[in-house]
Amino acid sequence: MSDSIIDSLKNKVIEGNLITKEEAKELLSAPIDELCAAANEIREHFCGNGFDLCSITNAKCGKCSEDCKFCAQSAHYDTAVTYYSLKSGDEMTEEAVHNENQGILRFSLVTSGRSLSPKEIDSVCDSIREIKSKSMIEICVSIGITDVDSFRKLIDAGATRVHCNLETSARFFPSICSTHTYEDKIGTLKAARAAGLSICSGGIMGIGETENDRIDMAFTLRDLGVKSVPVNFLSPIKGTPLEHNRSLCDNDKRRIIAIYRFILPDAAIRLAGGRGLIADKGEGCFRAGANAAISGDMLTTSGITAATDIALIRSLGFVPKLSGQ
Repeated sequence: MSDSIIDSLKNKVIEGNLITKEEAKELLSAPIDELCAAANEIREHFCGNGFDLCSITNAKCGKCSEDCKFCAQSAHYDTAVTYYSLKSGDEMTEEAVHNENQGILRFSLVTSGRSLSPKEIDSVCDSIREIKSKSMIEICVSIGITDVDSFRKLIDAGATRVHCNLETSARFFPSICSTHTYEDKIGTLKAARAAGLSICSGGIMGIGETENDRIDMAFTLRDLGVKSVPVNFLSPIKGTPLEHNRSLCDNDKRRIIAIYRFILPDAAIRLAGGRGLIADKGEGCFRAGANAAISGDMLTTSGITAATDIALIRSLGFVPKLSGQ
């Protein structure tokens, strides 16, 4: 592929037009450095130099009824994860305040399991109220398959965003999970939006999907109007069916980010799980169109500290800023 094709598609996007799925697939063979540079221009045009940093708390861990093949918390697999029920409001508030003091802009409460019971929803709402009484940090929840009424309770408590990853394409999803459907996830995102919350959704790369699956998921996210898109890279967990999957090379990761920027020009493309496996801790991806990250530890794996992340993004000319509303 010649540079002129990259430039042609870049200019098409910057002029306010959307690329087609067929055009996105052309970028799979584009020269990597030129592709990343063009994606970064698109990011600069639509998003400026803002960089959205969030952190997560593993608010309820393990014994998950779902059989997602990548997940250490599934009760279907023998992993080293220790179960615990919902954290207390005091504990989550302490974490939220600490993260805010470190410069983090969003704090997400993430729970294991297909969904929360009504009693657990009420407990999460109480925790959010406690956090908001002592902090200005934005609150996101990732609580599985949930309905509009529950989301409305969470809004009243102070939540502003819901996270629910699609994980992969509709075609490949049944190969990684049989206990809930793609439609269940899309229904949750639509319910959150109907309730008045912003939505965050992305997926995991390196779980056995094809390049076309990655592109298909990006187009589904675009059709849903998702403006915060976490991109996870599989960190194979011993005991899960994917424990022997080979990690993607760093250039593959850069290419994924760059192509996502062409497809989702104004989104907050967020490096998430698996970033610590990248040799440069994500710098190359931040130069290829990514403009957000989860900072600190992930759910069951170690992450990168807020201080390290803030130093890195400032060195690249970014400034911490909420985005992807």
